[in-house]
Amino acid sequence: MAKQEPSIDQWLAEAKADPKAAQCGMFLTHNGVVRVTPKAQVREGVEGLGEVAQVEFSYDAAGLEAAVNEALTWDGVYYVRVWLNEGTCSVGDSLMYVLIGADIRPRCIDALQKLVGKIKSELVVEKEIYA
Repeated sequence: MAKQEPSIDQWLAEAKADPKAAQCGMFLTHNGVVRVTPKAQVREGVEGLGEVAQVEFSYDAAGLEAAVNEALTWDGVYYVRVWLNEGTCSVGDSLMYVLIGADIRPRCIDALQKLVGKIKSELVVEKEIYA
Protein backbone atom coordinates (compact mmCIF):
# COMPACT_ATOMS: atom_id res chain seq x y z
CA MET A 1 0.00 0.00 0.00
CA ALA A 2 1.32 3.38 -0.97
CA LYS A 3 -0.35 5.61 1.67
CA GLN A 4 -1.58 5.11 5.23
CA GLU A 5 -5.33 4.53 5.33
CA PRO A 6 -7.50 6.84 7.41
CA SER A 7 -9.59 5.69 10.34
CA ILE A 8 -13.28 5.73 9.45
CA ASP A 9 -14.11 5.77 13.17
CA GLN A 10 -12.06 8.95 13.55
CA TRP A 11 -13.58 10.44 10.40
CA LEU A 12 -17.08 9.83 11.76
CA ALA A 13 -16.19 11.32 15.13
CA GLU A 14 -14.82 14.42 13.40
CA ALA A 15 -17.86 14.63 11.11
CA LYS A 16 -20.23 14.46 14.07
CA ALA A 17 -18.27 17.26 15.78
CA ASP A 18 -18.54 19.49 12.69
CA PRO A 19 -20.73 22.60 13.10
CA LYS A 20 -23.07 21.37 10.32
CA ALA A 21 -23.44 17.86 11.79
CA ALA A 22 -26.76 18.72 13.43
CA GLN A 23 -28.26 18.99 9.93
CA CYS A 24 -27.09 15.49 8.96
CA GLY A 25 -29.51 12.61 9.42
CA MET A 26 -27.16 10.13 7.76
CA PHE A 27 -23.47 9.58 7.17
CA LEU A 28 -22.55 7.12 4.46
CA THR A 29 -19.09 5.75 3.63
CA HIS A 30 -17.54 4.11 0.60
CA ASN A 31 -14.32 2.08 0.63
CA GLY A 32 -13.07 1.11 -2.84
CA VAL A 33 -10.42 -1.64 -2.87
CA VAL A 34 -8.23 -3.39 -5.42
CA ARG A 35 -9.92 -6.59 -6.53
CA VAL A 36 -8.42 -9.60 -8.30
CA THR A 37 -10.98 -9.53 -11.14
CA PRO A 38 -10.10 -7.12 -13.99
CA LYS A 39 -12.41 -4.14 -14.46
CA ALA A 40 -13.03 -5.06 -18.12
CA GLN A 41 -14.16 -8.52 -17.08
CA VAL A 42 -16.57 -7.22 -14.45
CA ARG A 43 -17.98 -4.35 -16.49
CA GLU A 44 -17.78 -5.61 -20.08
CA GLY A 45 -17.50 -9.39 -19.82
CA VAL A 46 -13.99 -9.49 -21.33
CA GLU A 47 -12.35 -12.82 -20.45
CA GLY A 48 -8.76 -14.02 -20.62
CA LEU A 49 -7.02 -11.05 -19.03
CA GLY A 50 -5.74 -12.99 -16.02
CA GLU A 51 -5.95 -11.90 -12.42
CA VAL A 52 -5.05 -8.43 -11.20
CA ALA A 53 -1.96 -8.44 -8.98
CA GLN A 54 -1.58 -4.68 -8.51
CA VAL A 55 -2.99 -1.35 -9.63
CA GLU A 56 -0.98 1.77 -10.43
CA PHE A 57 -3.23 4.52 -9.04
CA SER A 58 -3.04 8.29 -9.38
CA TYR A 59 -5.46 11.20 -9.34
CA ASP A 60 -5.97 14.88 -10.12
CA ALA A 61 -5.68 16.58 -6.70
CA ALA A 62 -7.04 19.95 -7.87
CA GLY A 63 -9.94 18.24 -9.59
CA LEU A 64 -10.67 16.27 -6.43
CA GLU A 65 -10.78 19.44 -4.34
CA ALA A 66 -13.16 21.01 -6.85
CA ALA A 67 -15.37 17.90 -6.83
CA VAL A 68 -15.59 17.94 -3.02
CA ASN A 69 -16.47 21.65 -3.04
CA GLU A 70 -19.12 21.01 -5.70
CA ALA A 71 -20.63 18.15 -3.68
CA LEU A 72 -21.04 20.51 -0.73
CA THR A 73 -23.41 22.61 -2.90
CA TRP A 74 -25.77 19.69 -3.62
CA ASP A 75 -29.17 19.76 -1.94
CA GLY A 76 -29.04 18.36 1.57
CA VAL A 77 -25.29 17.63 1.61
CA TYR A 78 -23.49 19.14 4.61
CA TYR A 79 -20.31 17.12 5.01
CA VAL A 80 -17.86 15.56 2.53
CA ARG A 81 -14.48 13.99 3.08
CA VAL A 82 -12.38 12.01 0.58
CA TRP A 83 -9.08 10.12 0.76
CA LEU A 84 -7.42 8.63 -2.31
CA ASN A 85 -4.42 6.35 -2.36
CA GLU A 86 -1.62 6.70 -4.89
CA GLY A 87 1.19 4.61 -6.28
CA THR A 88 1.32 0.83 -6.55
CA CYS A 89 -1.50 -0.88 -4.66
CA SER A 90 -1.99 -4.62 -4.21
CA VAL A 91 -5.16 -6.70 -4.14
CA GLY A 92 -7.06 -5.85 -0.96
CA ASP A 93 -5.48 -2.41 -0.59
CA SER A 94 -7.84 0.55 -0.31
CA LEU A 95 -7.93 2.95 -3.24
CA MET A 96 -10.58 5.32 -1.96
CA TYR A 97 -12.57 6.37 1.07
CA VAL A 98 -15.51 8.76 0.78
CA LEU A 99 -17.70 10.01 3.61
CA ILE A 100 -20.90 11.95 2.90
CA GLY A 101 -23.17 13.56 5.48
CA ALA A 102 -26.62 14.62 4.32
CA ASP A 103 -30.00 15.49 5.74
CA ILE A 104 -31.95 12.48 4.46
CA ARG A 105 -31.11 9.00 3.21
CA PRO A 106 -32.03 9.44 -0.49
CA ARG A 107 -29.88 12.55 -0.81
CA CYS A 108 -26.99 10.91 1.02
CA ILE A 109 -27.10 7.80 -1.19
CA ASP A 110 -27.43 9.86 -4.38
CA ALA A 111 -24.58 12.18 -3.37
CA LEU A 112 -22.26 9.28 -2.58
CA GLN A 113 -23.01 7.60 -5.88
CA LYS A 114 -22.62 10.83 -7.84
CA LEU A 115 -19.34 11.83 -6.18
CA VAL A 116 -17.75 8.36 -6.40
CA GLY A 117 -18.84 8.18 -10.04
CA LYS A 118 -17.25 11.53 -10.82
CA ILE A 119 -14.01 10.60 -9.07
CA LYS A 120 -13.79 7.24 -10.84
CA SER A 121 -14.73 8.52 -14.31
CA GLU A 122 -12.94 11.89 -14.35
CA LEU A 123 -10.26 12.19 -11.69
CA VAL A 124 -8.39 8.92 -11.25
CA VAL A 125 -6.07 6.89 -13.44
CA GLU A 126 -5.93 3.18 -12.72
CA LYS A 127 -3.62 0.79 -14.56
CA GLU A 128 -4.15 -2.85 -13.73
CA ILE A 129 -1.06 -5.07 -13.59
CA TYR A 130 -1.88 -8.72 -14.18
CA ALA A 131 -0.35 -11.70 -12.39
